[in-house]
Amino acid sequence: MTSRRFVIPDIHGCALTFRALVENVIRLQPEDSLYLLGDYIDRGPRSRELLDSILDLRKHGFHVEALRGNHEEMLLNADDSLMTFRLWIINGGHATLDSFEVERAGEIPSRYLDFLKNLRYFIELEDFVLVHACLDFQNENPFSDRETMLWARYCDVDISRIGNRRLITGHTPVPREALLKGLEAERILLDNGCVYKGAPGLGSLAALELNTMSIYFQENID
Repeated sequence: MTSRRFVIPDIHGCALTFRALVENVIRLQPEDSLYLLGDYIDRGPRSRELLDSILDLRKHGFHVEALRGNHEEMLLNADDSLMTFRLWIINGGHATLDSFEVERAGEIPSRYLDFLKNLRYFIELEDFVLVHACLDFQNENPFSDRETMLWARYCDVDISRIGNRRLITGHTPVPREALLKGLEAERILLDNGCVYKGAPGLGSLAALELNTMSIYFQENID
């Protein structure tokens, strides 16, 4: 059986939706590869359960590679100062604390914190580059600017700087119609705003299969 390569962005604590997409829609197999673009936590109701799902897939032999998003970054910095804590909370961090039944980020069990601390900032495939937000193509080394990789909404894409590979990102929610139209673009924005259930054009978790450029959706059921 030919292995497939799936990319899923911005799950934001929607663990039931993620499981339905992986198990019932794309039916992930052990020979497949799954690439996750960050923002596993915050806003949605099941951050802990979502991290458990990712760790369980790895435990059972599935090939899962996960990137760091700005929400993981905010959590990891939340205990540094009152300002960083407030920044995290106003961006949905309270939902993660509630999920873990703790009051501070540092009280989250170490197995989860260790997972978050070891997340990569980008993944280079033969035909695509994956990153949470964007790349700074004006930089001598586009992969050196972590702030852009985590936070940028817009960038002037120059694929000649990344080996003529197309860029796949999450971070910025786009309506389903725009997402589908953008599958041939040099930068593919894959976030359909799963956590924004009920918003026009949003509210689904997307999975892109890179070999066929087929897109799959699972509506938010969390």
